Amino acid sequence: MSRPQHVLVTGGAGYVGSALVPKLLAAGYTVTVLDLYLYLPDLFTDLRGDRLIEVRGDLRDPEAVKAALAGCDTVIHLACISNDPSYDLDPELGRSINHDAFLPLVRAAKAAGIGRFIYASSSSVYGVKDEAEVTEDLLREPLTDYSKFKALCEDELLAERAPGFAVGIIRPATVCGYAPRLRLDLTVNILTNHAINKGKITVFGGGQKRPNIHVDDMVDLYLHMLEVDPARWDGKTFNAGWENFTVMEIAHMVRDALGQPVEIEVVPTNDNRSYHVSSERMRSELGFVPRHTISDAVRDLAAAFAAGKVPDPLDNPVYFNIKLMQQTKLA
Repeated sequence: MSRPQHVLVTGGAGYVGSALVPKLLAAGYTVTVLDLYLYLPDLFTDLRGDRLIEVRGDLRDPEAVKAALAGCDTVIHLACISNDPSYDLDPELGRSINHDAFLPLVRAAKAAGIGRFIYASSSSVYGVKDEAEVTEDLLREPLTDYSKFKALCEDELLAERAPGFAVGIIRPATVCGYAPRLRLDLTVNILTNHAINKGKITVFGGGQKRPNIHVDDMVDLYLHMLEVDPARWDGKTFNAGWENFTVMEIAHMVRDALGQPVEIEVVPTNDNRSYHVSSERMRSELGFVPRHTISDAVRDLAAAFAAGKVPDPLDNPVYFNIKLMQQTKLA
C-alpha cells in the first residue's frame, strides 16, 4: 500500500482537528475537512489553497459524505458529539451522529476505494477499572451512552476490515494544551484557565487518576500512523495516553508550571471514575512515544492567554462544547 496522499478528516474543525489539519498540510498531504464549522466558521482562512478542501456539511448527509470522500485515500474520523454532558443534552442527536452515521461512513469509504480508516474512539470505553494498568486487552465496560456507542463503533469498524482496507482504532486519553479551536472544558485546560483567570482552582474530589495526552502528541500520532506501514496497526486498537496523575496532582502541576500563587480548593464529588491507562502497545508496536508533558500544556495555554489568542476565556461558548450545544439547534 503506497503512502497516502489525500486525507479526509471528519470533524477537522474541532479541537484536535484544528491542530491536525495544519500539520497534515505542512507534511505535504492534500486534506479534505468535513465539518459543520459550528465553533469557528473561518478557522482555516489562512490555510486555504489548492491542498485544503472544505466540505461544510453534516456527517449524516450521504451527499456531503460522498463529496468529502472524493479523491481521498485515507480517513481520520474525529467527528462526534464529544463528552457525556454534550451528548446528554440530546441523546437522540448524539446517537444519530456518533453511531447511526458511523457504519454508512465506513461503507461509503470502502466503496470509494479508501485504503486506510483510523477511528478516534475513547479511553472512556473502559469504565471504572481497579487494575494498576488499563491495557487494550481488558474488558470494555462503558458506563454512558457516549462511551457505549464508541465501543459499538469499534466493533462495527473491525467487522468491515478487508484486504486493501486497513482499519485502526485509537482510544485517546484526555487531551490537553493549546489548539486553534480551543476547548476549555477538559481537565488540564479547565484548571489552567481558572488558575490564570480566577487565581483559584476548584478540585472535585482529587484522588481520581486521569490519563492525559498533549494535543501536539495526539496529532503527531495520527501523522505517524500515516507514515508507517499500515500492517503495523491494521485491525488493532491502541490506547493513546502519556501521563497518569490524580486530579490533585494535576492541580499542583498547573500551579507549579505557572509559577504564581494559586489557591486550590477541594470539594466533594460523586464522580469517582479513576483509571491508569497503559500506552505501552503504542510505544512497542507502533513505535510512537509522546514528547510533551502536562506542564508543557499549561505553559502553552498560558502563552496563548498572554498573547490575546483566547478572548473572554471564562464565558465565551466557543471554548465550551456544552455551552455552544445549548445554543445550537441541530436536528
